[in-house]
Amino acid sequence: MTQPGARQEQDGLREVTLSTQRLRVLPPAALSNPALESLNLDRNKLRSVTGISKLRNLKKLILSKNEIVDFPNEIQSLVCLEKLELNQNQIRVIPEGVFSHLSRLKHLRLNNNRLCALPRDLAACQGSLQYLNISNNLFRTFPQPVLQLARLQELYVQNNALRQLPKELFQGQALKMFKATGNPLREPPGEVCAGGIQQIRNYFQQLQRSSGQEDKRVKTMFLGASLAGKSTVCKSLKQGQSKLVPEEERTVGIEISEFRIEDFTFLFWDFAGQLEYYMTHHVFITPQALVILVVNLRMYQTNDKTFEELVGFWINNLSMRVPNSVVLPVGTHVDCCREEEVEEKRRDIMAKIAAMLVERRSNLAHFIDNLEGSEEPEFYMDQWERLKEMESCTLTILNLVAVNCTDPRDLKKLEATILEHVKNEDLFPEVVRVLPPIYRQVEAAIVDIAQSEEMADHGMMDLQYLLSKLSQHQDLANLDQELLQDILRYLHRVGLVVWYEEIKHLESTVFLQPTFLITMFKLLVRYRLVQQLESISVDTLIGEHATLRDRSNWVWTFKSKAMLSHRAVRALVKHQLCSEGMGDVFEELMGPRPHRGRGKLFNLLEHFELCLEVRDAKALNPQATEFVPGKPWETTRGQGESWYLFPTYLNQTEEVSEVWGGDHPEDLHIRAYFSPEIPEGFFQRFLVKACSFYSTHWVAKVACLLICNGKPLLIKENNQRAYSYLELRCRKPAGRTGFQFTWDFFMAVVFIVQKLAEEWPGLHVCMKTPCRTAGCPAELIWPDMDGTNATTKEDVKTCGTCGHRFGAELLLPKAPRRLEEPPPSAHSYVTSSRTTASGRSSIHTEQQDISRE
Repeated sequence: MTQPGARQEQDGLREVTLSTQRLRVLPPAALSNPALESLNLDRNKLRSVTGISKLRNLKKLILSKNEIVDFPNEIQSLVCLEKLELNQNQIRVIPEGVFSHLSRLKHLRLNNNRLCALPRDLAACQGSLQYLNISNNLFRTFPQPVLQLARLQELYVQNNALRQLPKELFQGQALKMFKATGNPLREPPGEVCAGGIQQIRNYFQQLQRSSGQEDKRVKTMFLGASLAGKSTVCKSLKQGQSKLVPEEERTVGIEISEFRIEDFTFLFWDFAGQLEYYMTHHVFITPQALVILVVNLRMYQTNDKTFEELVGFWINNLSMRVPNSVVLPVGTHVDCCREEEVEEKRRDIMAKIAAMLVERRSNLAHFIDNLEGSEEPEFYMDQWERLKEMESCTLTILNLVAVNCTDPRDLKKLEATILEHVKNEDLFPEVVRVLPPIYRQVEAAIVDIAQSEEMADHGMMDLQYLLSKLSQHQDLANLDQELLQDILRYLHRVGLVVWYEEIKHLESTVFLQPTFLITMFKLLVRYRLVQQLESISVDTLIGEHATLRDRSNWVWTFKSKAMLSHRAVRALVKHQLCSEGMGDVFEELMGPRPHRGRGKLFNLLEHFELCLEVRDAKALNPQATEFVPGKPWETTRGQGESWYLFPTYLNQTEEVSEVWGGDHPEDLHIRAYFSPEIPEGFFQRFLVKACSFYSTHWVAKVACLLICNGKPLLIKENNQRAYSYLELRCRKPAGRTGFQFTWDFFMAVVFIVQKLAEEWPGLHVCMKTPCRTAGCPAELIWPDMDGTNATTKEDVKTCGTCGHRFGAELLLPKAPRRLEEPPPSAHSYVTSSRTTASGRSSIHTEQQDISRE
C-alpha cells in the first residue's frame, strides 16, 4: 500500500524520499537517475540495496530501520557520499575495502546494530568524518580506527561493553561531543565521563603524572516499608555487632554512612520507609548500586495485599527507575517467627517476585508482538526498538537472606553474602574504578574536614572556602579550582558529597554531609506536616510578623489547597530547625528577609519539582519593563506574597470538575498509557512542570486543567493495575486554525509527559486515541513521533473494529484539509486488539463521519 509520505522532492530530481514504503528491493525508477544526490529509504524492509552503485553522484544515503544483515558492498562505489545512515539494522560485520573509497564522508550512523569491530580502512575518512555514532552495539574494546579520525567532532559509544577508553582519543582538540553512558567503564569511570570531554582530558593528565589506583566502591541502598528494620541492619553491619534501633529513632528522610569489608568501601544510604518521603527518595535511587530490600517477616503475611505493601511496591518502582539493579532481599525479625514460618514466607516472597518479573516480560512481549503484527510496523520502529531495549533490562533478584539482627552469626552471614555478590563482576562490572591518586587524596581530606569539630552540623561549605581549606594540606598545595570541580563532580555522582552546580543559586555551595540536604527536603515534604504547622510557637510567629490567626489560615489553606505562603514556610522551617538545634542555618536556607529572597531551600525544591511558586499578579504592573520587538523580554515578578503549591498533598477534585464542566462526546481526547503503572510521584511532578508553562490552571490530586489562550485542556490520572493512563481532553475546535492550535496544545503536554518519563528507564509509555464511536473499544496506536507535531499525513482513518471512518484531525495531530482538496482513500489504523482494516471503505464519509456534526 503506497503511503502519502512517499514523495520525490524535485530539484532537477536530485532528492528522493521513499521512507515507509515496505520496499524489499530498490525501485528501478530510483536507480535510473544518475544525477540523484539524496536518497532516503528509512523504515522499509530492505535486506540489500542491489543496484545502488549506479548512483555515483549520491551525497546522502539513509538506510536506517531496515532489515539489512550484510553490509552493502556496493556502497564503495558512492565516492561522493557525505552522509550515510545504517542505524537500526542487524549488521554484524563491515568488510574492508568500503570506506577506503569514501574519502568525502562526513556523517556516519551505525548505532543499534550487532557490531563488535570496525574495519581498518575507516581511517581513510580521517580528513572528512566529523560525526560517528556506534552506540547500542557489542563493542568490548574501543575500535582503534576511530583514533585516526583527526577531524571527528561528535562521537557516541553509549550502551556497549567498553571497560576502558584510550587517552589518545582526547588528546586532540577537534572532539566537541562525546557520550559513553551505559558502558561498564573503569578507566576512566563512568562518573568521570559524565563530566564531559574536558574532565576526561584532566583525568588522563593526572594519570600521566602518577599511576592510577583501584578504588572498589559500592553504593548500597537500604529500601523497604516503615519499621522493616533497615536502620538496624545498616547500623549493625557498620558496627560489626547487633545495634537495635528503637522505633522512635527510625530514619526520617535518608541517612548516609560509610563501611568497609576487606578492600571494598560500601556507601550505605538508608531510606525512610514512609510513603510521604518517596517523592524525594526516587531522586537519589541511582543505577550501579546494590539494593538491599528489607522485609519485616513478622509483619509479612502470605497474601497479595501484604506482599504489595512490603515488597511489590519497591520491586515495581525499582523496575521502572533502575531496571538493571541487583536486589538482595533481607528478611528481618526472624526471632519473632517459627523456623518453618520463616521458610514459608521466604518461598512466598521469592515466588511472587519471580511472578512479577515474568508478568513484566510477558507484557513487553505483548507490546512488541502488537507492533510487529500490525499492518504497518515500519511506523513503529522507534517504539519497537525502545521495547526491545527494555526487554533486555531486568532486575537481578538474589536469594532472600533471613537475619536475626540480635545474632552476630547472622550478621556475619549477611556480610559474607554481600561481599560474595559484589565480587561477582557479572553482577557488578563497574565496582572497580581506576583513579588518579589526587582523587583519593581530595576525598580523604574532605572526609577529615566534614568530621572535624569546627565543621557545622549542616556540612555546607562555600566552594572557594573549601578550596582554601584543602590547599592547606601538604599534598594538595597545588590544587586548582578546575581540578577540584572535576573531583567534586565525581564524588557527587558516587554519592559521597552533593554539589548542584547546575542550580544557579547553589553552584557555590558544597554539601559535605549529604544527610543535611535530605533534612532540608523533609522540612516540607514529610510525614504529618499539618501537625508541624499547628505546633509553630508564638515566638516564631512573632519573629516572622505573623499571628495565631495567620497560623490558623495557613493550616486551613494547606488542608484545602495544599498551598503555603512564603511567611508560612519561613515560620515552619524556623520552627523545625530550632527544634533540632540548627537555627543558625535558617537565614542561609530561607534568605535574610521575611518578604524577599528565597534562599537555598526553594531552589532545591523547585529543581526537583516538589513545589510550584504561585503568585497573585495584579491586572496591571506599573513596574513592568517596556516590550521592544527584537530585544529580550525581561519578566518582572508579581507584587503579591508568594505562595507555594505542594502537589503531594493535594486531595480535592471538585473545583477542577466544576470549571471543566464535564466531558462531552465530541471532545478530542487521547491517552498516554503507562506500563507497568504510573510511578509514585509522577503525576505530581508533571503538575509542577505543566503548570510552570501554563500559568492559568486548576489542580487536584488526580486532575489538572490547563488554560492556553482561553482554551482548556483537562488531564486526568487513572492508575489502576494493568490499566494506568493519563487522559488528555480538549473541546472539539472549529476550523483548520482551531485544530492546529488544539493539537499544538496537546503535543506540548505530551512532550512534557515523555520528557519526564525518561527519568524512569524501565517505564513504557504509549500514546493512543480511543475510537470515537460510542461503545467501540478500539484505540489507535500513535506512530513514532519525529520531534514535529505531524504524526500523520493521511486525511481519513478507518477503525479496524467498527469500520467507521473519521477525519484524521479528530484522532491525530493534524489540521483538516482545505475544502478544495480532493478526499483521499481511507487507510487503516492499528487497534489495541491488533485488528486492522485497509483499502477503500464502501461507507461514504459524508454519511458515516459521526464526529464532524
